[in-house]
Formats: sequence, structure tokens, C-alpha cells
Amino acid sequence: MPLTKAELTRLRDLRDKKHREAAGLFVIEGEKVVGELLAAKFPLLEIYATPAWPELERGRPRPRTAAESPQLQVFEVTVEDMARASHFPTPSTVLAVGRIARTPLAADALDRGLTLALDGIQDPGNVGTLLRLADWFALDRVLLSPDCADLFSQKVVNASMGSFARVTVHTIPLAEALAGVKVPVLGCELAGYDVHTLKPARDAVIVIGSEGRGLSPTVQALVTKRVTIPRYGGAESLNAAIAAAIVCDNLRRLSS
Repeated sequence: MPLTKAELTRLRDLRDKKHREAAGLFVIEGEKVVGELLAAKFPLLEIYATPAWPELERGRPRPRTAAESPQLQVFEVTVEDMARASHFPTPSTVLAVGRIARTPLAADALDRGLTLALDGIQDPGNVGTLLRLADWFALDRVLLSPDCADLFSQKVVNASMGSFARVTVHTIPLAEALAGVKVPVLGCELAGYDVHTLKPARDAVIVIGSEGRGLSPTVQALVTKRVTIPRYGGAESLNAAIAAAIVCDNLRRLSS
């Protein structure tokens, strides 16, 4: 059945944050990312797919897909309608809609385990990669400051390579979250202690700022130790995700 004008408008509008927030929904597109979220049992609400989607069988999802997300509604659409609804210049075979859900942060949660806090990282590719990194190192949670790229944007979800569905993420003002934290708060800055001198720690907060601005003043005031990655060449700085990976690797290696 062709999509109505209202349905097409709703799907297209979800590319914008203000429409996502108003509807409480987000959209993702592509066989790989939709497959990753289904495999992670993320509770998707709707799927719109052309007959070319491998998981579509006579207008219904294959048994594996249906079992992974039993509340899912699947709609078979034409290639033309997918092109109208798509957020990409070259449409995929499948587009999915999920519900925006935000997990509250418990008062003492940061005192247990490893937390990655992102301070003003606005590039969605970096935010998605950092979620993937948190998944790789089995960090307990990720904090996003409100001025980070939107967690539910298509680019963040795609860059996370499925980790979006497995990592616990909280969007919260970092100064509010870090106030009163009892564990070490490690801030990544050029003028810091060599990361290789870190002592083992199973509980800590690692704070990563944007490449251009660094850590914000309110967050800097709550950092208990500044760490840096020794520089041997002439590069001005490291990508935020690379810096975070090196710090996380050292903490995990030392505490294993």
C-alpha cells in the first residue's frame, strides 16, 4: 500500500531534532544498522521496507526478525515511496522508527565502574565512534553534555555500529553529574600527566572535550587529575575518539 502524504512527511521530519523531540521518535535507515539494532533486541516500533530487504518475506519480517522485536509493525513500501521517505541521496531498502527513551542517572552511579563523559562533542561521527569505543571496553555508562551531538540522530546511530543499542547513555549537564563524585575524574588535556603513569582504577570518570575547545571551565573545575598522551611529532591534537581509546585502554589494562 502506498504511503500517505502525512506518513511521508512524518518520516522525513524525523531527520530534524525538534521534530524528533516533539514526536518522541527517531528514524534510522540502512540494512546494516537496522539489522544491528534488531540483533541487539532494540525495541523498534515500525519498519518500512521494499521487497528487496532480505528480512522481508511476503510482506512480513522473517521469523528471526519478528521474534527479536515482537511489537514491531512492518510495512512493505514501493521503491518510489522509500526514495521519498529516505534521508539519503541513495535510498536503502529499509527504514525503521524507534522510540526516544532517556535513562535517568542514579545519584551515586558514577562512583561505581568506569564512565566516559563527553563534554561538548558536536561531531555526530565522533559521538557514535565514542559509543562504539565504550561498548568495546565494556564501560558502564556514557554521559553526554546537552551540547553534544544528539544521541538519536541518524549519523550518531550509524557511526556507533550497533553499540547505540548496547551502551547505557545519559544526557545531562556534566557539572551537575560530576558534583560530589568520589572516584577520580580524569580530564584529557595537553597539559596533563602522562597517561602511562596512571595507577590501576576500576572506578573512574574519563572526561573528553571537543578538539577545538577542550574541556569547558565548569567541567575543568571538577577534574581531579589531568592526563595527556605523550606527543612525539608535530600534530596539534588527537581526535577525541582516539584519545579516549588510549586512556580507556590504559585503565582497562592496568585494572585487569
